[in-house]
Amino acid sequence: MSLTDGCTAAEATEMMNGAGWAMGPGDWLWMVLIITACVAIFVALVWMVVSLSGRRPATSEDAAHILRARFARGDISSEEYEQARRLLGVS
Repeated sequence: MSLTDGCTAAEATEMMNGAGWAMGPGDWLWMVLIITACVAIFVALVWMVVSLSGRRPATSEDAAHILRARFARGDISSEEYEQARRLLGVS
């Protein structure tokens, strides 16, 4: 004995699809929208944390600026300055 005994094919199909097991076009749309919203919230949170941390990746320009400032203050000798400048590839 099965669940669809005594039903027409149309009634059996109605029972199977109408029981909440199938997803219609509107259901797929909601699923995509919810996933997109979750991803957008995650990206926004990561962006906010990174921007509020105040850190940014060091660049060779920053390193050159620090090197010049240290040399100007007298923290390093001219030989150390030249060696670091060559290592950094700064003109």
